Amino acid sequence: MSEASVSHVVHAETPDPRRWFALVVIGIAQLMVILDASIVNIALPHASLPKALGGLDIVTKNYQWAVTAYTLTFGGFLLLGGRIGDYLGRKKAFLIGLLGFAGASFLGGLAQNQQWLFGARALQGLFGALLAPAALSLISVTFTDSKERAKAFGVYGALSGVGGAIGLIAGGLLTQYLSWRWCLFVNTPMAIIAFALAIPNIKESKVEGHPRYDVPGALTATAGMVSIVFGVSQASTKHWGSTNAWLFMLLGAVLLLIFFIIEGRISSPLLPLRLITDRVRAGAFLAQLFVGLGLFGMFLFMTFYFQDIERYSAVKTGLLFMPFSFGIILAAGATSQLLPKIGPRPLATFGNLMAAVGLFYLSFIGVHSAYISSVMPAMILTSLGLGMAFVSIASTALFNVRPQDTGAASAVLTTSQQIGGSFGTAIAGTIVVSSTASFIASKIHQHGHGVATALLRAQASVHGYDESFRFGALMLLIAAITFGGLVNIDRDHLAQHDEETAN
Repeated sequence: MSEASVSHVVHAETPDPRRWFALVVIGIAQLMVILDASIVNIALPHASLPKALGGLDIVTKNYQWAVTAYTLTFGGFLLLGGRIGDYLGRKKAFLIGLLGFAGASFLGGLAQNQQWLFGARALQGLFGALLAPAALSLISVTFTDSKERAKAFGVYGALSGVGGAIGLIAGGLLTQYLSWRWCLFVNTPMAIIAFALAIPNIKESKVEGHPRYDVPGALTATAGMVSIVFGVSQASTKHWGSTNAWLFMLLGAVLLLIFFIIEGRISSPLLPLRLITDRVRAGAFLAQLFVGLGLFGMFLFMTFYFQDIERYSAVKTGLLFMPFSFGIILAAGATSQLLPKIGPRPLATFGNLMAAVGLFYLSFIGVHSAYISSVMPAMILTSLGLGMAFVSIASTALFNVRPQDTGAASAVLTTSQQIGGSFGTAIAGTIVVSSTASFIASKIHQHGHGVATALLRAQASVHGYDESFRFGALMLLIAAITFGGLVNIDRDHLAQHDEETAN
């Protein structure tokens, strides 16, 4: 271990006896943040109803802001949130993030108009950007043995994968039997429980010395990512030919270029460039980016398929995602056992390949496809692969990272998935719209306007979903190739890291 990584962080030389209790607390917080991103999707149609029916009278063109307001602040402030955790203290950042997230969620549940709701969602994202990298950093610094760390990341990976599906199930139940507002209220008791358990069970860890915050880097990185995500959101709701969308994305790219120039010239950068120039870590970050590009659209459009095409209820829609949840849990648990024995490279590479095959299989569903034979096998195959990939990628991204860089590395990993998910959803949405329109146009050209029936529109929509799933499968294939080609650590490297940590 390098000299720079020996004394810059406060941690115990022996394993923390309360580390497994700490993992439970971190798991609660991680589950809350992940499921929040999907739980609102189920609640949104009810929140958009006229005020006389208990909604906020949200017009269709503004639906996306209930989601985008969250992703903008969450993705935009992650790097800054990770660095604040490093200097302020990861436990302190974790606790502040929990309380802030709880308060913002409660505020959103009380919303009286759409602006109030969107503002509360943005505030959730802001505190989530402080909470998420602190949680990942705490796992890395709490579990120093490779086998235990693999198990801890197994839990983390399972929660990351299953949180979205649980959000759909919980969203359906809460919306149908209580109110859409409970999809936001539910975060508050979860956060309070995690806060109370965190105080005695989590040990503080931070970079020693006077905090040195990279303000120019923070401003350019945050503004750049917000600008890109905003541009992508504009493209997804208007069109990829939208001038405003490309202007915001171009502005974001310029700001990020300036950010990297700044980071290469200052002594205390927000994002140490050694994190992304390191071959192994770069492979993990890029793989996570492509997984986000490929995966997020699947949840969104399978929800549309179940509710709009098959006419299932919100509750049944959520329950039909259960095989995906179980697959993630099983694969993440198995991977945590295999990781110290065979290393991350074969696991993540094969896992992403398996997920790509599963998503490609899903791209052949039709209007009348049977769930048991067409949908469930694809979900199981995809989830098993992703469970393997999540654990292996997260472990690799934080492998042998300098203690003072743990927060930054955690933030980059989460940012990669968040930005990938934002881009992936927007691109998949454009594919669905264009493919649906082309399908209808070709049928009308062949048979005349009389064929524009409800069945044709359903067939066209499913054709669009299928094309988006093929795009997702391609992204997962690229994730497998990227990880397999760049990540060259094996089980011996993991064991060597244990010896260095012990010293």
